[in-house]
Amino acid sequence: MAPLLFAGLFGGAAQAGSLGLTPLSPLARETPGQKAPAPGSPEAYFHRIAVFGKDDRISVPRRYAALKAKIGMLFNNRARTLCTAFCVAPDVVATAAHCLFRTSGRTRPRHGDYWFAIVDRGRRTLTRIAGHGRGTASQNILAGSTQLRIRPPIDAASDWALVRLSRPACRHGSLALRHLDREGLIRAAKDRRIFQVSFHRDYKNWQLAYSQPCRIDRRFGALSWRMVGRDFANPKALILHRCDTGGASSGSPILLDAPGGPYAVGINVGTYIQSKVLIRNGRVARRYKARIIANTGVDVSAFADAIARLRSAEIIGSREALMDLQQRLKARGHYLGRIDGAFGPLTRAAVMDFERHSGQPVTGLPTEALLRALGGGRAASAPGEALGQKSRSGRPGTPVIRGRHRPSGQRLPE
Repeated sequence: MAPLLFAGLFGGAAQAGSLGLTPLSPLARETPGQKAPAPGSPEAYFHRIAVFGKDDRISVPRRYAALKAKIGMLFNNRARTLCTAFCVAPDVVATAAHCLFRTSGRTRPRHGDYWFAIVDRGRRTLTRIAGHGRGTASQNILAGSTQLRIRPPIDAASDWALVRLSRPACRHGSLALRHLDREGLIRAAKDRRIFQVSFHRDYKNWQLAYSQPCRIDRRFGALSWRMVGRDFANPKALILHRCDTGGASSGSPILLDAPGGPYAVGINVGTYIQSKVLIRNGRVARRYKARIIANTGVDVSAFADAIARLRSAEIIGSREALMDLQQRLKARGHYLGRIDGAFGPLTRAAVMDFERHSGQPVTGLPTEALLRALGGGRAASAPGEALGQKSRSGRPGTPVIRGRHRPSGQRLPE
């Protein structure tokens, strides 16, 4: 399967962008340096790794060995997906939202089919998402976006998710979070204090890999921050980095080496790619080779405050209570769907709309407190879900550069 291509035509001459998600290679027990896939084979289209210069990935150094008990895999065998996730509380992990919701326009996996696994000192701990047995796993996920856009305005800075687990799986502690402004991140990277630890589908039989101190910056080559602002929504929460990544590294922590740390400063979510095309008479006359600019991450400031809200939330769990919530939201003009007791995108959007209009923190979580605020009674408790172009014209015959984004989650074989 080749990359998805999107083109936007505006007026007589317009720029078109090659904006798409490149599928990642099947899960395989392989090592770096394996034989390249045959030209024309399905594997030939799969992106293997985003390495900048030399591949510097190595096994996690001994001084960071404690990270192995705080970073795990979030996987769904039925949906054939696998990503990295890391502990932010005893029963909460952080990851990329597209690992749970996929990108805009694609079918959402069943959240009750997900598992979180940590392997420490040879012992594996497996945990499900809270509410999986009642069909309410989606209600235990708080996310910045559930419909990731991979063409401008790319909302990679909203591609974060917090997942409440059915039991505390982070028995050896959680990663502390630290927010640095962009200049602080750039300085820390120049001091060689920024690195990444994650799973990669092509690295040593699914061992955690350490990406050597890596670069964070606001510009790479001819890329200016103005161009970034053109391609991305909310660039203030966006991190552009050049840590080496691969399939399954979505959701991994971007780390700061500092006294008392390491600290998580962001979540790795994908790869920023620019494609240049030549437009003549409103049609694509030539496509140039795509160029990987950098990897993308979400700053911890986007989700740090949401961790406590998810942990303390009393989630509505019964169908009857959800129907009551939908009815009350509909009566106030927030909900436009059916009264069916199912917690889907429309119900989540309605909850968020009510929270915005009432001046509350926007979570999208269907809580008992929310139901009471709407005048409802106490609902049955159980441990929520969240909802989360234009092109510029160029002269006829002028090469135009546009960005695209590729999430780094791993697609497993059919």
